[in-house]
Amino acid sequence: KVTELVLDNCRSSNGEIEGLNDSFKELEFLSMANVELTSLAKLPTLSKLRKLELSDNIISGGLEVLAERCPNLTYLNLSGNKIKDLGTVEALQNLKNLKSLDLFNCEITNLEDYRDSIFELLQQITYLDGFDQEDNEAPDSEDDDDEEGDEDDDDEDEDEAGPPGEYEEEDDEDDGGSDLGEGEEEEEVGLSYLMKEEIQ
Repeated sequence: KVTELVLDNCRSSNGEIEGLNDSFKELEFLSMANVELTSLAKLPTLSKLRKLELSDNIISGGLEVLAERCPNLTYLNLSGNKIKDLGTVEALQNLKNLKSLDLFNCEITNLEDYRDSIFELLQQITYLDGFDQEDNEAPDSEDDDDEEGDEDDDDEDEDEAGPPGEYEEEDDEDDGGSDLGEGEEEEEVGLSYLMKEEIQ
């Protein structure tokens, strides 16, 4: 009944990851980032799969397999792969539910009119590399929280930075006091005061 599986940084052999097979019928999220995957030919049939992470692999083609085996994909991350031309991406036209595609750090992103071409080719997608056609960022509640969280963290850091600073100043004074020369002077001054007080 596994619905999420993360296999990042595992090593694939001959284009497959041992143990990943058709028995994962309920899988909705699969991540295989940086597993040295060269091909999707051995990908099992995962009809419920909605999100597939394949970043930082060596995939250069054969994407038509995805429509056959993972027909319900809505999110596909192919960033950091060896995808160079629009012909390769054309195979994704059959993924009718695909809404978000990532090709960041693939050679294809260097093509002139890359974004317009992909949006024209894959009319079902809303987001390419995290942005829609009007350059609006994809809404991702987790990212928003992170950004707010970062700001909070900064405030906390400043608060935390306050007290240690004060302590450090006190330490400096102590360090000065522990210096022998000054220490002796202080003692002498102290004794003479005492003596004066006694005299009076």
